[in-house]
Amino acid sequence: MFDVLDRFRKKYALLEKKGLKVEGLAEIDSVRKYKVINVSKPFIFDNRELPKKFEGIVVKKRISGDLPDEFTHDTDKFIWSPDRYEKFVDRCGDLIKEQLGNPDLTRTEMLDAVCFGDFNEHKVKCDQWVKEGRIKPYGSAN
Repeated sequence: MFDVLDRFRKKYALLEKKGLKVEGLAEIDSVRKYKVINVSKPFIFDNRELPKKFEGIVVKKRISGDLPDEFTHDTDKFIWSPDRYEKFVDRCGDLIKEQLGNPDLTRTEMLDAVCFGDFNEHKVKCDQWVKEGRIKPYGSAN
């Protein structure tokens, strides 16, 4: 099993220069033997460069360091709501481009990069959760 972790580390070694830390394998369900690869990364990180799964094992990402202001205020609202990402990208676009090393990133690409790798997928999921009553409505009018 640790061979998988070695292959993951080797394949994504270049991302360590961008702040990725491979923390190891963890078993999160001992009955079903469900394992994950735990990694940590800074908030401004191109999540499109990391897979959701590697060789069938889920890659569980966590943020190391502080969150931007957009994610620390209005604590009764879902912390990962899409509008928070939009406000952050609009406010810090130049910083994101600089830290990701790509001055030509579009707004859409920046949103995808900082928001789990696919902003629209995340927005659709959040919209569904609002309909189901799992999270409060979000957005500037809410």
